[in-house]
Amino acid sequence: MKRVKLLFTAGFILFAFACNNKTKEDVLFSNLDTTTNPADDFFQYANGGWIKNNPIPNEENAWGIGNLVNNENLNRLKTINENAAKEKAAKGTAQQKIGDFWKAAMDSAAIEEKGITPLSGYLKKISEANDLSAVFKVMAELDKIGVDGLMGTYVSQDDKNSEAYALYFVQNGIFLPEREYYLKTDTTSLTILNGYKQYISNVLVMSGSDKANADKASDEIVKMETSVAKIHRKLAELRDPYKNYNKFSTADFYKLSPSVNFEQYFQINGIPKVDSVIVGQPEYYKELGNFLKNTSVDTWKQFLTFRLLNDYSEALPDKFSVAKFNFYKLLTGAQERKPRWKRVLAQEQAVMGELLGQLFVKEYFNEQTKKRYEDLVEAIRDAYKERIEKLTWMSDSTKKKALVKLAAIKKKVGYPNKWKDFTALEIVPDNYAQNIMNGRIFWWNYRLNKLGKPVDRDEWSMTPQTYNAYYNPSNNEIVLPAGIFTVPGYRDEELDDAVVYGYAGASTIGHEITHGFDDEGRQYDEKGNLQNWWTKNDEEQFTQRSKKMIEQFNNYVVIDTFRINGEATLGENIADLGGILLGWDAYQKTAEFKSGKETGGLTPSKRFFLGYALGWLGHTRKESLRNQVLTDVHSPAKFRVNGPFADVDAFYTIFNVQPTNKMYMPDSSRVRIW
Repeated sequence: MKRVKLLFTAGFILFAFACNNKTKEDVLFSNLDTTTNPADDFFQYANGGWIKNNPIPNEENAWGIGNLVNNENLNRLKTINENAAKEKAAKGTAQQKIGDFWKAAMDSAAIEEKGITPLSGYLKKISEANDLSAVFKVMAELDKIGVDGLMGTYVSQDDKNSEAYALYFVQNGIFLPEREYYLKTDTTSLTILNGYKQYISNVLVMSGSDKANADKASDEIVKMETSVAKIHRKLAELRDPYKNYNKFSTADFYKLSPSVNFEQYFQINGIPKVDSVIVGQPEYYKELGNFLKNTSVDTWKQFLTFRLLNDYSEALPDKFSVAKFNFYKLLTGAQERKPRWKRVLAQEQAVMGELLGQLFVKEYFNEQTKKRYEDLVEAIRDAYKERIEKLTWMSDSTKKKALVKLAAIKKKVGYPNKWKDFTALEIVPDNYAQNIMNGRIFWWNYRLNKLGKPVDRDEWSMTPQTYNAYYNPSNNEIVLPAGIFTVPGYRDEELDDAVVYGYAGASTIGHEITHGFDDEGRQYDEKGNLQNWWTKNDEEQFTQRSKKMIEQFNNYVVIDTFRINGEATLGENIADLGGILLGWDAYQKTAEFKSGKETGGLTPSKRFFLGYALGWLGHTRKESLRNQVLTDVHSPAKFRVNGPFADVDAFYTIFNVQPTNKMYMPDSSRVRIW
């Protein structure tokens, strides 16, 4: 989803067992690095003991609490699949579709025997495209099966009318994660760009091209994509909802690049007639015709061949998946591919994740757990209400509207009340590539079918088993899947409130609610419409206070010369700080906090802050950190702890932070928004 704010890699609860008596150790104390002063580096203090004893596995680009939770859930999903594959389920049932998908995907011998023949129909169309018009036609057809070309098309709620769905067009055309990979000239970026060229060439050779032609095509493709990258807006610029909302009549959209047959694109992909479209970056579509004509037809054919084989590499002979992994490890640092069953589950969840979710929640998410976190949402909401009412920099008129929006935030916890209908999705037991293709066509049609229909505000954009959460400004809602509350080794009732309020209250619930009031979310009203409800003075106050956070994070060096982009990460950094403050306010009202009773040798106050830091337990390879800095609107985990903590007054008191400590910031420099 375009506007959904995601909470990435937030962890939950690590479990440990004492070696001798099998008694569970305290979930917080066992991870500490007591050689580090918490006032100098709280992240290392809270998590350093665990990091030291848990190196990153070769198949991973990072290793931490999120991986442990994901592995637990993946094993649960594996069991669901294996059981379904053994059943003789009736055609059309969830068990049949899950079981047949699994059987087709795990039959590596059959996949090797088929080679690339499952894609032969599309490869033939590419080879027979002998002019630019034919090339664009094939490109349009490939969009429907999930192969990116030059168009960036999706359906979502209209930013300025949340009661209606709209057809969006955004910049596209580049393969690497972000424009800077094509434009930066440092050694690391050049290594990645050269690795990308080699990957293209390798795939083309495996498809039947000779090496010389493959190398030439690779150079031309990267040259073309570099020209596209120069037109792309930068990461921070994509966070301005007004600048990225440009409504055109459909007729005027067609005129943006007269040499491109947009009307044909609509027809081929079954896009219903619409009066208007929303274009994120019109300058990109104005140049689309030039991108097409400035690159030879032969190069475009090689471009489409590469994109098709890359996107279906997991369903092809193993050499394609190996080639893809060998390139992507330049971005992630992972040394080994994940085992086949994990890679299959990733594909399956993209095809029918919610179908899996129906079986998942029956087994692994009970009503008592659901109730605890629904109540916690309300405790956090109450804390935010009090904070807004006490703000000294915001006028009463804006406060009133903020409180209306806060009260209107819809909470979705665990799983949907209404499941999606997968009747139209056909899954067969003997063709993995076809199943992926069917899934992508299903979702393409599913989204297009929304156009002209009432908005379904009960729909979820994540599956219940997903280890993540989000705030959706168009629905003014927070969505908290069951997977985010997975607790390996502990029953929920075994967790003290300090841990739950630190992690679930602060880094998940409070974080997502604050997204409704971050630099981007604050621009939407209580109904989810892009509409300014702030006074001019209040808006200026918010902007000035936000600038402190931009400056603070701009100064954090992650690795080598790579710094955090304070402007691009502003929304997530505001949400982290807001979440901590809200979780802390709510926790102080609990009986546990008021008792002052220590657990594991730690006071309730210290356990709250450690509970939040536990949510970011883990470490990441340097390659992945570089990639994150360039492409992600989230700061790396260490800075999602140390950064906002440095702005929280209570942290200074509880951990005795002095001007001589590394995390100390003078009062005048601390960020104070919510």
